Amino acid sequence: MHLHHILKGAVAAGWEVDLVCAGYQGAPRHDVIDGVNIHRHGHWTVANFVLPRVVKRLLKNGHYDLLVEDINKIPFFTPLYRGNTPLVAIVPHLFGTTVYREANPVTASYVYGAERLIAPLYRDVDFEVISPSTRDDLMGRGLDGNRIRTIYCGLEHERFTLENPPLRSETPLIVSWSRLRRYKSVDVAIRAFTHIVGEIPDARLLIMGRGPDEKRLRGIVHKLGLDETVSFGGFMSWDDLVATLHRAHVFLNPSPKEGWGLTVIEANQCGLPVVASARPGLQDSVRDGKTGFLVPYGDDRAFADKALQLLRDPELFARQSAAARQWAASFSWQRCVAESLALFAEVAGRRRPD
Repeated sequence: MHLHHILKGAVAAGWEVDLVCAGYQGAPRHDVIDGVNIHRHGHWTVANFVLPRVVKRLLKNGHYDLLVEDINKIPFFTPLYRGNTPLVAIVPHLFGTTVYREANPVTASYVYGAERLIAPLYRDVDFEVISPSTRDDLMGRGLDGNRIRTIYCGLEHERFTLENPPLRSETPLIVSWSRLRRYKSVDVAIRAFTHIVGEIPDARLLIMGRGPDEKRLRGIVHKLGLDETVSFGGFMSWDDLVATLHRAHVFLNPSPKEGWGLTVIEANQCGLPVVASARPGLQDSVRDGKTGFLVPYGDDRAFADKALQLLRDPELFARQSAAARQWAASFSWQRCVAESLALFAEVAGRRRPD
């Protein structure tokens, strides 16, 4: 979503844009969406082996003013074959050692090792990051902070704003919303809920999203005896998702690391305070004590205590709900696109000599 907003904004500004990305079942090899020329090859599992060949061919056969690489964990190592084409690398966030929570040791070590090569290979590259946390991460890896531009994500305000929003649920409704992957630590939200429902028996937890960790999470719910009070919403349509966020009282985000935490801002737009881990990304998107609370990562008791505080104090909830909406209103995709294109134009103007 982040990358597509920028690319379609570039098209609207009169730029010609080619996007090289992985394919998926049923997708055409070539496509045009919002003016962006899309070249799909291979599958996401082998994208980092397949796509560089496509990019090399495009660079050889065409004239490009700028190459933009989206480094979403594993880099494509474009500095090795970009020639004299100026380059901007966009980084939402990197895994670091967090990858060992998600993948087997062999795969995790491959990802971790690939990330370690970013500092030496991209030393003369300009970066766009989506949070101060990611900027700090890159600087900690040895990259020049003067070449790292922080440009915040936007928000589709019209999608999350309802003219006649539903009322908050009559009984306490807690939501946890993310891709269901092990490293997202949704099990912490489940364990926190055991403390919440122990004190407020009519409270309910809805886990929204889908992913390979769902089976394990369902097993934890059953083991803790929460089958009657915890439900899995799976993939939800935008209308259902937004209505649910308006009905909920607290959003628990126990992730150990995010690039920014776009779901936090989307929940805020619905007036929903967030209790999240005091970790990279989330410590940027959550204004502690104002739009929600930050608590130690993995501390299910701390998550529960802050959620209970919001559930038991209507004035606190109303104050944070209003502040959350005000905070979310400060982010727009128009600003994100304008700042990104300004960076792109600046870098493109520094074309390397042949």
